[in-house]
Amino acid sequence: MTATLYLIRHGETAFNRDGKGLGRSDEPLTATGEAQARLTGAAFAGVALDRILVSPLSRAMRVAEAVRSHSGSSVEVRESLVEMDVGLTEGAAYADTAARFPEFMRQWAGAGAADANFPGGESLRDVAERVRPLAGEFRELAGGSALAVVSHNFVLRSLLCVLLDAPLENFRSFQVDLASVTTVTVRNGRVAVSRLNDTCHLDSLNLGDTARSV
Repeated sequence: MTATLYLIRHGETAFNRDGKGLGRSDEPLTATGEAQARLTGAAFAGVALDRILVSPLSRAMRVAEAVRSHSGSSVEVRESLVEMDVGLTEGAAYADTAARFPEFMRQWAGAGAADANFPGGESLRDVAERVRPLAGEFRELAGGSALAVVSHNFVLRSLLCVLLDAPLENFRSFQVDLASVTTVTVRNGRVAVSRLNDTCHLDSLNLGDTARSV
């Protein structure tokens, strides 16, 4: 039998909306983000989840609680699902980061992006290593089980690379929009993506590009 893993990104915060760097700062959801959380939760009505694993940050917790309210499953906080530490770029506009840290930005834009340490923070490689044990847990899921994971942009992209044994340098190949759901199946330890970056449950918000990641 096949196990199912739902990878869910949190909803919109003011930093997402305004194009600012967002990592460990515990920014609340905007009114749009709250609406996204409600609609994401409603999309899981009738879905039998065994557990919901979630980042400790409140923007992810809000979505996890919305999913729990419709699925009735328990919520389990996992520290390894917290967003990448973006260090001194937290809350900074892209132009400001580019002006202050030109060498980092050159590396981040190039082939070595996975190993580029954010000034005062982590690299994507660091994130991948801390989610690797979790990916091992997912590969061992019993057939018929179903888990939801509510986390963040860089964490979910890294997790997808690890689960699929894809080079981490391919992280930009996976688009993970705000409040999106990506469905992964596991059968006999083999992982496949059956649905990527699904936001159809948000159609009633008519958000267009404002639901995109920044």
